[in-house]
Amino acid sequence: MDGPRHPLIVTEDPALLDDLRRVAAAAATEITVARTPEQALRSWHRAPLVVVGPDLEPALRGSEPEPGPRPILVTRSLDPRPLPTRTTGPREPSSDSGPRPPADRRGDVGALSFALPRDEAALVELFSSIDERGTAPVVSVIGGRGGAGASLLTIALALAAGRAGRDTALLDADPLGHGPDVHLGHERSPSSPRTGWGDLADRRSRTPWRILREGLHRAGPVSVLTWARCDEDAQGLPLPAGTARSVLDSARRGADLVVVDLPRSFDPATRALLNGSDLVLMVVPADVRSVLSASRMVGRLRRETDRLRLVVRGAREEVPASVVARNLRVELDADLPPEPGLSRALAAGEVPARHPRSPMARYAHRVVSLLLDRREAG
Repeated sequence: MDGPRHPLIVTEDPALLDDLRRVAAAAATEITVARTPEQALRSWHRAPLVVVGPDLEPALRGSEPEPGPRPILVTRSLDPRPLPTRTTGPREPSSDSGPRPPADRRGDVGALSFALPRDEAALVELFSSIDERGTAPVVSVIGGRGGAGASLLTIALALAAGRAGRDTALLDADPLGHGPDVHLGHERSPSSPRTGWGDLADRRSRTPWRILREGLHRAGPVSVLTWARCDEDAQGLPLPAGTARSVLDSARRGADLVVVDLPRSFDPATRALLNGSDLVLMVVPADVRSVLSASRMVGRLRRETDRLRLVVRGAREEVPASVVARNLRVELDADLPPEPGLSRALAAGEVPARHPRSPMARYAHRVVSLLLDRREAG
């Protein structure tokens, strides 16, 4: 099995190498250094990113192997000159493909160019993302009314992914909820601090998920980002939209699955999370008051997402799940029967959906499996 895949730096220039080491340190990313073209070509196919200095660029023109990453040129000039673009080998663009921008062509060392120090922030962002896993699916859960059980379902989804050994990000975006960390047995206190939403509000750049999760509550492979109970200034305030988007982007790039517990509001951060979700589940108990409350939300939800599905809890003969779905005009995704002893288990501090054979756990396993299978299928 190949070892860790790090960005490959190809240069003999000690000043440029020092600059690129500083960029890598800011991005919390390890690098591999090649000081000759021969060393570079041996490591090229394992690198997620290749950065070439102008000192070795002429020797590498047209030499990069396929498959392999498209290289970028990094100079120390404030005004980098774009290199002429050309393709190597007998390949020619087809007549119907139209002109292609230089960044889409292979065989061009330096078809993408950066200059230090001017482009340092952009390079840090690039280095931060290259060793992450691609885009993870996002499933968000919202209650059709208060106390519908949305938080319980988010925990069930996260635990289902955790049982499958998947690195899971559980984002509690509801500032007025009690937090999933309580159900998972990791209640935050001043004596055991963890990173909360308030700690991220002033950050202007995306923090890689592997760095962010080090300060979070952990339940096996599940990392929980929630609200700090000791931060009175942030209590009850909605998330800044920029913070929500930044954290969601980091989690999607760094985890295998993202599960979001949404508030019953439509502030900018909630809308951003809805917009970024691959699936939105609305949980509605099967009673008249719950259906009336949920009906007031459906129109707003549809304006933010076309991936809304309904989860009905506790349906019975008088109010079947199909009637709830028909009244709300939302596609039914699950009809979850009552779970005897759930209230007693929660009162005793037990983890909800802990048993894989419970109705909620079985449904969560199905949802998680479909999302992950779809991701792996491309």
